[in-house]
Amino acid sequence: MDTDLLENIATTIGELENSEKIKELVNEALSRRIPAVEIVEKGLRKGLDRVGKKYEAGEYFLSELLFAGTLMNDALEILEPRLKLEKTEKEGVIVLGTVRGDIHDIGKNIFKMLAQAAGFEVHDLGVDVEPETFVEKLNETKAKILGLSALLTTTIWEMKTIIDELNKAGMRGKVNVLLGGNAVTKDFAREIGADKAALDAVEGVEICKKWVMGK
Repeated sequence: MDTDLLENIATTIGELENSEKIKELVNEALSRRIPAVEIVEKGLRKGLDRVGKKYEAGEYFLSELLFAGTLMNDALEILEPRLKLEKTEKEGVIVLGTVRGDIHDIGKNIFKMLAQAAGFEVHDLGVDVEPETFVEKLNETKAKILGLSALLTTTIWEMKTIIDELNKAGMRGKVNVLLGGNAVTKDFAREIGADKAALDAVEGVEICKKWVMGK
């Protein structure tokens, strides 16, 4: 059954099994015509959540977290062409990045891929991005959406610093700010004056679609 296969993918990520196995499972899922987005969210993302919980519990350390990222990237390389096949006309422009002090990019990269597949033009600034760099890129691209990612509770307050920079530049009312990452909550987004927080990549893309439609 498809649910069993997706659970196997999640387990392979969560238990940090080998790269060849994750590639084999992802290819099998595609051969069964399971949608690429479903493989990402119900397989890869689910497994990554398990890794995150084990990391927070002290069962996994940084080396395990990095290896999980390698497994995710191996899987996403296979899925990327399939996601791009579904690409539509350009929906809008997004500036994206992981905030200063944080070097985690797995969730950000999943969001980027899904957003591009949905037709968005995404300018990814990478990780450990200075607040001023976000403002500069928004000015350069005229993007109306800013996606900010943070995995660590110690770095999420950088998101408020960036919003403060937007206010100083007189740009806050012109840009929708979307937060994402394991440490982010919807209450936190409201607290610091962001527009929305997404609990996963699919929700994040749906929020962006509504924004470009004026909803």
